[in-house]
Amino acid sequence: HAGHLLEVLEDRYQNSSTIVISQLPVKEWYNMIGNATVADALMDRLVHNSHRIELGGESMRKLAQSDHLE
Repeated sequence: HAGHLLEVLEDRYQNSSTIVISQLPVKEWYNMIGNATVADALMDRLVHNSHRIELGGESMRKLAQSDHLE
């Protein structure tokens, strides 16, 4: 629930480090959250003073599976 995530981020904001990992592209987060006000608040907390690392490439599961098939 987005409201619970906002509470966690509020408690940790500028006090502790927080790592967020998602398979959902950032551009789709607003649709997933649903509430524009909550989404704005969440994104503000996440983006301010953040380091964003976007990974790409094939799934390691797919690569490992193809190694076993050969």
